[in-house]
Amino acid sequence: METTKNTRRQAAIDIGINDADRAQIAQGLSALLADSYTLYLMTHNFHWNVTGPHFNALHTMFMAQYTEQWNALDLIAERIRSLGHHAPGTYKEFVRLSSIQEAEGAPKAMEMVEYLVKAQEATAKTARHLFGFVAEVNDQPTADLLTQRLQVHEKNAWMLRSMLED
Repeated sequence: METTKNTRRQAAIDIGINDADRAQIAQGLSALLADSYTLYLMTHNFHWNVTGPHFNALHTMFMAQYTEQWNALDLIAERIRSLGHHAPGTYKEFVRLSSIQEAEGAPKAMEMVEYLVKAQEATAKTARHLFGFVAEVNDQPTADLLTQRLQVHEKNAWMLRSMLED
């Protein structure tokens, strides 16, 4: 059976950001999407598997955080698509692009919190790393998205960190 190549051409994108800059932004957003998905999966996993005296508080906190994180994935992926690039969407791509160290097994409750603090902070750093370039090329929609994500990840890291204090 003969295979045919898809010869459809993408319509030109003329939004005031050149092709190379859009590609660089999409690459940075792809890393953010990978970190965000990895964080989502870790948080959901911990929600399912948390035990101990802080079960209810952590179970509830983790659910709120993974639900917010799930909704953010679409926003990041759709921004990548708006810039004319494909969003990564496989575990293989996410593992390659993510800066987050995954947990093995089911850690104890406060170890889960420590993992999540690091993962929230890593995701914030990924967003912040892209911010300067986005501002330089005058990409306000991406800057707005990054600002929103930074706000969420920094707040979540603070809330989680507070659980570790005596």
